[in-house]
Amino acid sequence: MRTNGTVRPLRPTRERKALVTGGAGFVGSHLSELLLADDWEVYALDDISTGSMSNIEHLMDHPNYHLVIESVLSPAVVSELVHKCDVVYHLAAAVGVRLIVEEPVRTLMTNIQGTETVLEYCDRFGKRVLLASTSEVYGDHRDEKPLVETARRVYGPTTARRWAYADSKAIDEFLALAYHQERDLDCVIARLFNTVGPRQTGKYGMVIPRFVGSALEGEPLEIYGDGMQTRCFCHVHDAIRALKGLMEAPISGEIFNVGSTEQLSILELAKRVIAATQSESAFEFVPYEKVYDGGIEDMLHRIPSIEKIAAAIDWRPTRDLDVILNDVIRHTLGQQVRIDEPAAAG
Repeated sequence: MRTNGTVRPLRPTRERKALVTGGAGFVGSHLSELLLADDWEVYALDDISTGSMSNIEHLMDHPNYHLVIESVLSPAVVSELVHKCDVVYHLAAAVGVRLIVEEPVRTLMTNIQGTETVLEYCDRFGKRVLLASTSEVYGDHRDEKPLVETARRVYGPTTARRWAYADSKAIDEFLALAYHQERDLDCVIARLFNTVGPRQTGKYGMVIPRFVGSALEGEPLEIYGDGMQTRCFCHVHDAIRALKGLMEAPISGEIFNVGSTEQLSILELAKRVIAATQSESAFEFVPYEKVYDGGIEDMLHRIPSIEKIAAAIDWRPTRDLDVILNDVIRHTLGQQVRIDEPAAAG
């Protein structure tokens, strides 16, 4: 069911109802699938600004899936949906380095004001909420030591636009924890580390879909800096399993890292993508000062400690980088076929 800004009354088909803000996004669409498979009735709130109808078109005919096309900044709509549902997965956010650098006002407004609205109504109606945060809140760590949830944050100057996203998500966490402490809001926070997989777009700077798209097109893979910065990539199916597990666990007012501990450099990632796609693409090293028309600051290393979540809900990632790349390549090839079909038919 699709509506614009309002929720059409329906006969309940399930006792359990979940609201997924950002439900048409990359992670939100996969989470919606998982919840539907577990007999949840899902209400997805998304303004389709960075999400996509193609992410959820296969869900539109499901009797227990309801898409509400509206912004998380709309208090009336958020109020109605939170009141209607039993739990809230708050995933809506402005994401991606390109969007953060090019539209900092939108980033800050969506992330801070949107979260404030969601938390306010979860508190008012007594609903449990999971806040999806990010590893960006740790800032610019230079050593290769796994980051525990209590690690200090190391940030750059406020004049570096890159840190707007990290600061906004840190404020989201502070708000959630403040509501928990002062008003006993039932909440849990998940810090996602480089979640990747099918349906993720490279449009806003995400590296794996960007590399895969370039390799399949035979274009150079743009590597920012010298490529020695390292990351750990977690398959979206592992990440959503963690989100659902945290929501269902008897845990409140806690923060958990969600990510893989399989570390590699961006240069090594580019080589793995070339091998997996059997591409003849070359590498192109782009100095940071030329990235996004003004330069960005980047983290050298970002490795999660996942001991806390393993102990809490017995969660660990099960899909390695080879599986991730195969899934992203297969999805990207499928998208290319869909784009080419109308021309072929003509």
